[in-house]
Amino acid sequence: MSVFALGLNHNSAPLDLRGRFAFSLEQLAPTLLGFRQQLGPHVARHAPGGAEAAILSTCNRTELYVAGHAAMVQPAVDWLAQVGGVGSSALLDHAYVMEGSAAARHAFRVASGLDSMVLGEPQILGQMKQAVREANQAGTLGTTLHQLFQRSFSVAKEVRSSTEIGAHSISMAAASVRLAGQLFEDLSKIKVLFVGAGEMIELVATHFAARMPKAMAVANRTLERGEKLAGRLNAEAIRLADLPQRLHEFDAVISCTASSLPLIGLGAVERALKARKHRPMFMVDLAVPRDIEPEVGQLDDVYLYTVDELAAVVQTAGEKRQAAVEQAEAIIETGVQSFVHWLGQRSTVPLIQALNAQAEGWRELEIARARKLLARGEDVDTVLEALSRGLTQKMLHGTLAELHASDGEQRMQLAQTVSRLFLRNSSKSPSSEN
Repeated sequence: MSVFALGLNHNSAPLDLRGRFAFSLEQLAPTLLGFRQQLGPHVARHAPGGAEAAILSTCNRTELYVAGHAAMVQPAVDWLAQVGGVGSSALLDHAYVMEGSAAARHAFRVASGLDSMVLGEPQILGQMKQAVREANQAGTLGTTLHQLFQRSFSVAKEVRSSTEIGAHSISMAAASVRLAGQLFEDLSKIKVLFVGAGEMIELVATHFAARMPKAMAVANRTLERGEKLAGRLNAEAIRLADLPQRLHEFDAVISCTASSLPLIGLGAVERALKARKHRPMFMVDLAVPRDIEPEVGQLDDVYLYTVDELAAVVQTAGEKRQAAVEQAEAIIETGVQSFVHWLGQRSTVPLIQALNAQAEGWRELEIARARKLLARGEDVDTVLEALSRGLTQKMLHGTLAELHASDGEQRMQLAQTVSRLFLRNSSKSPSSEN
């Protein structure tokens, strides 16, 4: 049993390709079950208990974590490519596959924010925990992946508490406000529309609310959830269906939903600009796949930023924290070695179980013989002597037979192993065990 990670992120794949592999929270469980079903024949050969799998899907990455045999890697690649509607080779041009310690190191770096677009950003840890909960509810999170993720959470906690990796971080939310401030002289004079009501939108809205804009509104597919967020912000809640007619009212539009298709099209924005007499519009699309059609960014009076384009804004803050990266990497490496050691121990579990079963079989056999002797009236000491001798002979028979059957260098190596196992408190040397 080993682990591998298959994924693509903001460093390896363009935004539109990542959009093909984005999964909403509701899609994770059925997707994981579909993966397990697809890999059924391979799982049966290499993981009789069922494949362990978890999917992490954010605006920056989609990653499939699997505990299983190395032979399952290619079928996993083929499955993910099929899900995204691309060829396996096309996927691998923009994806990465990591196995064993490399997979663990990657998971720990992701959890710690070292692999994020914003160095040290804290949101990814919550997203990983949610991915683990979904895998657990789907029944695809086994002992190995549970250990991998719990250790990644522990490492991330130590990185955040022991280093300054997250100090003074500029999040996507803060970057959005910062860019809006560069376009508009006074944010208190603008109207802001938030499309969506998830965690990211709530975070961005909180940052904008601190600048006390003239008005704010929340448009969401589920009006009740939109009203809940709007109530906390003292904002207006509007129906998503009313968005095209209301778009022209807003100077800034920030969108982040789980829609599989764009919600704001080129035509709607063109009509909004005409109604605004071409006053500029600031737009941020934090969704993957996109919420705003990419052609909108080509309009003269629109300043559109995608999640990838915000990277340049946040990297300057990241450079100031590079000194903490080495310390964080050292913490991660210690965690990786600990996990690899645990994984190695797990590989001996079947052998340990078999040894225990055999020893228990010998014990039951000798106890049964001893009871028969006692029932026939044999002396207790004689029975105990026979019991102990029978157990000893069974325990040593296989080892002694192997020693007598071997010769040369093989016999010397076997003798040293036997010595370590059976003569821990003896002064006898391996060479005397003949």
